[in-house]
Amino acid sequence: MFSTRSRARRVTGLTALAMAGTLTLSACGGSTEAGGEGGGEAVTDAAITFIPKQLNNPYTDVVLGGGQEAAETAGFAEANVVGPLEASASSQVTFINAETQAGTDAIAIAANDPDAVCGALGEARSAGAKIVAFDSDTNPDCRDLFVNQVNSKDVALIQLEMISEQIGGEGKIAILSATANATNQNEWIRFMEEELASNPEYENIELVAKVYGDDDDNKSFQEAQGLLQAHPDLAGIVSPTTVGIAATARYLSTSEHKGEVALTGLGLPNEMRSFVEDGTVTEFALWDPAQLGEVAAHAAKALVDGTITGEAGETFTAGELGERTIEDGGIVVVGPPTEFNADNIGDYDF
Repeated sequence: MFSTRSRARRVTGLTALAMAGTLTLSACGGSTEAGGEGGGEAVTDAAITFIPKQLNNPYTDVVLGGGQEAAETAGFAEANVVGPLEASASSQVTFINAETQAGTDAIAIAANDPDAVCGALGEARSAGAKIVAFDSDTNPDCRDLFVNQVNSKDVALIQLEMISEQIGGEGKIAILSATANATNQNEWIRFMEEELASNPEYENIELVAKVYGDDDDNKSFQEAQGLLQAHPDLAGIVSPTTVGIAATARYLSTSEHKGEVALTGLGLPNEMRSFVEDGTVTEFALWDPAQLGEVAAHAAKALVDGTITGEAGETFTAGELGERTIEDGGIVVVGPPTEFNADNIGDYDF
């Protein structure tokens, strides 16, 4: 059974799945039993702590729900969630330091900034903790593994293909991202920019602006409004963040731009369903966020048990999701995204 600990600003508002069974078990390093792959020994009283970019984010809640449930399946005795209420570059450092002092065996972190957390993570590793980045990577030197949703370039190309189709292959577009330092967002944007510059299929599409809503609903709403005020001839907006796309859809749905300005990106089906049904949004994409947490939890346990070290070519089993292989750079890929539209969105509930 798993819990959230009672330190200041620890997790609030997790999904019911994540909160199922809140009895804390004592943990942190100690007894082992024979087992595991590759000659490692299963650590029976290990603890894992998840540190997301920010708390009270619907996407994050789904990821953490999958992660905490999988942590129990993987064999962790304790799983906790801590993190900031706002996604800023240095906001996670205090929480990392606290986990180091607590002797936590594994830290799974979605970095707000790839470098700002490195000093604290280095101290955690020196103290014996295994570090798994998920969703948004740290500098590779600062972690053991990075669990990526999908191939980053594929995510970028899918979003570009969707916006191109929705605007008829021509016009001005803008990007409404999360934080300016978010590793995953910036990598997707970089691939989109490269493809726009090199692929003749997109020669009539112009990227005119990039703005950042900091994964804050109100700020994202205001940034979307500002984009249309600054660029009244905008043909479409790409928002590769679930908070941003939902806030932008909410703005467009009650504005004169509804049905005139295309919107796509990465969103949660349950948050976007009404906007697809009312014609504000035609199509968007996402992977199953719960699986991201699941793979991160199983990867962390394999590292703690010593069945993997993070080297390319090693494999581990991620529960019911099956075997995963570590790729170059210490990267584990969860799986391909799904494109959601009026034909299939009713089939999904997350």
